[in-house]
Amino acid sequence: MRNLGHHLASPWRRSAVAAVAGALPVLAFPAPNLWWIAYVALVPWLLLIRTAPTGRRAVFDGWWGGFGFMLVMHHWLLPSLHVFTFVLAALLGALWAPWGWLVRRTLGGSPSGRRVAAALLVVPSGWLTIELIRSWQGLGGPWGVLGASQWRVEAALRLASVGGVWLPSFLVVALNVAVAVLVAERRARVPAVAGLVAVAAAGSAAWAAPRPEQTGERTRIALVQPGVIAGPDSADRRFDREERLTRELAGQDVDLVVWGESSVGFDLGDRPDLARRLAALSRETDAEILVNVDARRSDRPGIYKSSVLIGPDGPTGDRYDKMRLVPFGEYVPARSLLGWATSVGKAAGEDRRRGSEQVVMDVGDGLRIGPMVCFETAFPDMSRHLVQDGAGVLLAQSSTSTFQRSWAPEQHASLAALRAAETGRPMVHATLTGVSAVYGADGGRIGPWLGTDASAAHVYEVPLARGTTLYVRFGDWPPQAALVVLAVYGAVGLVRSRRGARRPLVPPVRTAHGSPVRHGR
Repeated sequence: MRNLGHHLASPWRRSAVAAVAGALPVLAFPAPNLWWIAYVALVPWLLLIRTAPTGRRAVFDGWWGGFGFMLVMHHWLLPSLHVFTFVLAALLGALWAPWGWLVRRTLGGSPSGRRVAAALLVVPSGWLTIELIRSWQGLGGPWGVLGASQWRVEAALRLASVGGVWLPSFLVVALNVAVAVLVAERRARVPAVAGLVAVAAAGSAAWAAPRPEQTGERTRIALVQPGVIAGPDSADRRFDREERLTRELAGQDVDLVVWGESSVGFDLGDRPDLARRLAALSRETDAEILVNVDARRSDRPGIYKSSVLIGPDGPTGDRYDKMRLVPFGEYVPARSLLGWATSVGKAAGEDRRRGSEQVVMDVGDGLRIGPMVCFETAFPDMSRHLVQDGAGVLLAQSSTSTFQRSWAPEQHASLAALRAAETGRPMVHATLTGVSAVYGADGGRIGPWLGTDASAAHVYEVPLARGTTLYVRFGDWPPQAALVVLAVYGAVGLVRSRRGARRPLVPPVRTAHGSPVRHGR
């Protein structure tokens, strides 16, 4: 222990340890998928911060840990953004700086039972506030929300139906706080154990929450995944392969065919030949086809990514233009200041245009779909609003071909399980190059994943559901409650500090021999 303390006395060594400790929770996400490690992954970071000699050092421990978390979570961006990935990780990591101060404030030294009880609420609330802030698309969006690591755990999916992905996040952090106290402070084990019991009780209570019920009806949805196609004329060759794979679906009684993001690289107004070929495919398969056009529009300026529904007579007129774009991948925030990122990586040379509203499409026989494009599946509010507008099936069209051999494809596919559980509606995640997947209304997987090595068309039998989850009804109430907790904690601390400042200092009365006499309370 003395040697460890000696090593951590160096600010740079301590910062390196904080960065490594902050990166540990990433192992709970796909592709490592060690979901169980999330329950203790924050403990080393918490134990480090609580031993910080000053509040200033705790702030740096929080910042460096946040840097490690963001860098490893987004490591797959390195081939595209290069050194700018480190800049982004440092900027986003700063969100954890005040969290570090909060951890030391509540858990530092020898915390009393009251302080531990406060920490079980305040520290998770601080974490949830960070996740809420970075959920703004300009800061990268809610990629890597801690609760999303629990996408395979049925109890966590139940919790998500009550409070979205935010509720599992809160409880996972609370669990880590309780374990950290048990490790470091045996005298405070009673409130720590009470915290563990409270987390278990919350998980059990989620089973009593109302859940959507299956209607007994099913829809057959086919995903077309062409696989990696690179080099000259890749857009034409990709279309040819998608066309061939779609023809294999003829006679399979499919209700809807879904192609991935950027599956059509030309505006259909400029390429009526492609529109005719798509209409012919719709007639051959006796199903409508949802494609995704990534091209400069012929009817308005700029490049759009658009979900376009194709019927037997061509485009039906149903179109959704992507609203939330990927920072640096599809636009450069504050381009006048950060435009230099295009010179060191593969940042967007031209900003794509945004759509103005979400769209629910009617594909016939009472089936209504809510399309999203790629990055948008990370935002819980988008799927929630689509279900409120009447979507019976959520659909995502994605492409992670740039990050084919990284953790990104599997992590992206896993998000659809959370969105399905939150809304009580099945969700389809269709990609160009994998991973493609389908999930039921409870977040459970339906059928096989189409991995990054697959080039195939696969039909999924998707059960439909009805009813409303508590999350759809009440929205993002956990992060709002977290803000209230932090406000109350801050107000109580302010009142106590003012009372301490106003308390009169009574000088000691001395006896004739000069010894002080202590005043009674």
